[in-house]
Amino acid sequence: MDLRPFIEKFAQRLADVEAQLGDPRVFDQPQRAQELAREHARLKELTAAGAAWLKATADLAASRDLLRSEPPGSELALLAQDETARLEKELERLTLQIQRGLLPPHPADSRNTIMEIRAGAGGAESALFAADLFRMYTRYAEARGWKVESLDSNPSDLGGFKEIIFSISGTDVYQRLKFESGVHRVQRVPATEAQGRIHTSTVTVAVLPEAQEVDIEIKPDELEINVCRASGKGGQGVNTTDSAVQIIHKPTGLMVRCADERSQQKNKAKALTVLRSRLLERKIAEENAKYAAQRKEQVGTGERSEKIRTYNFPQNRVTDHRIDLTIYNLQVIMDGELDTLIDALLRDEVQRKLAALDQKLQTVNG
Repeated sequence: MDLRPFIEKFAQRLADVEAQLGDPRVFDQPQRAQELAREHARLKELTAAGAAWLKATADLAASRDLLRSEPPGSELALLAQDETARLEKELERLTLQIQRGLLPPHPADSRNTIMEIRAGAGGAESALFAADLFRMYTRYAEARGWKVESLDSNPSDLGGFKEIIFSISGTDVYQRLKFESGVHRVQRVPATEAQGRIHTSTVTVAVLPEAQEVDIEIKPDELEINVCRASGKGGQGVNTTDSAVQIIHKPTGLMVRCADERSQQKNKAKALTVLRSRLLERKIAEENAKYAAQRKEQVGTGERSEKIRTYNFPQNRVTDHRIDLTIYNLQVIMDGELDTLIDALLRDEVQRKLAALDQKLQTVNG
């Protein structure tokens, strides 16, 4: 796919947006000014990626020419081989970034995210793997400079989690983590298994874009709010005050509990944040149900019944079933190096959406 025409369009549109932002009258409409500012930031990033893509394309062609002209095994040939591999990887990354720019940005992609990890089938082993996944996502977030904040948890006896809810804030959090929604299956020998038999367990992960008050209106009379004493192993005051907050949304029956903070008001605010995000997810799911054909174009629907990924410890492999990708380096994945998986899912999503867009244009023009 030749990206040069699109790179030129990005540059032209960037100049147009800069001209509009240079007109003081645009700030008489704050919402319009904010939209232009966001578009400017996006286009500036895309034009920079476009310039890098053009340079990498030229450098790659030169490197391949040098590789062909040098005797195999010579010092220059080996250097050209390494440079060619590096440039191919860089060009692949830039191509994905530019192709994503061809698609209308999803409003939720730039939002912070609430993740909910729950033990499924497998008892104690499932709870232990829930803790492993929490550690995996925490390490990934730390590597990208994101902030992780615990909201609520229900620890198991052996050091795992029956449930843990936490927020992740930073740049493009939801865009990269949305693919994690679904059922994660683990196959390994549990630490509690004396005979060394491999067990299969499951853990459910939900990824919710953080909702804002303008997205979901919650009326005070729709809420039943209860406070209670936080449970836990004690410590400085955790069990001595009624700080835990439980909120029930009466129209839907959704219940949220938050006990991570010692302050009742902070727990209430966090619980309302989780509740809004769950209501937003339900609203999005209802909209998606109206457009089943559109949903098929997406990478995974996030439905809890989906088995999206298998982590097989005896074979040192992780398989993402949505794109038939298998990686034989499981420990690296569990240590939070998820970019290989997430980038592959992003590429697949972009290709599917571009194909759907092309088909739509052909239908309109035909």
